Amino acid sequence: MIDLAIIGGGPAGLSAGLYATRGGIKDVVLFEKGMPGGQITGSSEIENYPGVKEIVSGLDFMQPWQEQCFRFGLKHQMVEVSQVSKEEKIFKIHQNDGKIIEAKSVIVTTGGRPKKTGIKGENEFWGKGVSTCATCDGFFYKNKEVAVLGGGDTALEEAIFLTKMCKKVYLIHRRGEFRAAPITVEHAKSNNKIEFLIPNTVEEIKGDVSGVNSILIKNLQTNKIQELEVPGIFIFVGYEVNNNILKQDNGNMLCKCDEFGSVIVDLSMKTNIEGLFAAGDIRIKASKQVICAAGDGATAAIEAIAYLDHKFK
Repeated sequence: MIDLAIIGGGPAGLSAGLYATRGGIKDVVLFEKGMPGGQITGSSEIENYPGVKEIVSGLDFMQPWQEQCFRFGLKHQMVEVSQVSKEEKIFKIHQNDGKIIEAKSVIVTTGGRPKKTGIKGENEFWGKGVSTCATCDGFFYKNKEVAVLGGGDTALEEAIFLTKMCKKVYLIHRRGEFRAAPITVEHAKSNNKIEFLIPNTVEEIKGDVSGVNSILIKNLQTNKIQELEVPGIFIFVGYEVNNNILKQDNGNMLCKCDEFGSVIVDLSMKTNIEGLFAAGDIRIKASKQVICAAGDGATAAIEAIAYLDHKFK
């Protein structure tokens, strides 16, 4: 039986592993089917992490994390976890190969992923002008025009955020009405840097070796095709949390989740199940920033240490 199982190897999982092992937990295992690093390894440029002054790729940025975390005794199991369950005080980590590992405590850091649209050019220019994070990438478009696709709260809030550095923001939505809260819509409409293009769809994202340079949009009322010359498009059509491992055989979730599937935690990253913690993008109200995920992981590990000291010593 292991003391602590960490499911997921992104910034939250690695930070949890670092703080847990350095904090004295003897047997800590990180379950990640590939090399640790997480979604951020797909980013072409990281420039907003405090203390890292160079602009580096996500892959280069995460490499030292692995070395540092494993230095203190964190173990890596390169397997895929299919389910986490609990019987009395003990958790069971079900692997895809049929093997079951018992653990005294668990931190889930499996994160999530932005939904893709399937628009032509989306995959080709992903990370090269196609983004799902205004906080991460907005600065690259300072004093430039960009497009935002989506009609929910996130899309409008991010469009408003982008006006702080961009010259103009085209907000594209396929419907005449928005799903966002009325006050958010009001704020967006009162911002003279935002131009609403509704009802429109994005038909194609175009560019070259340097990245995006334009998008084709179609007006759903007139069928007119228009080309917008923009170097970037921010897509906000939903977010899927990777919570499948929490689904039990009876269809219920192991712990409480909100209507979007995000795990409900308190400020200590505790779920409603004793000994089970969640950190990073899988939790409610996650900022979806590396530095926030790392902080979550550290918090969860500190709480796991306290839990183990209280329950198993």
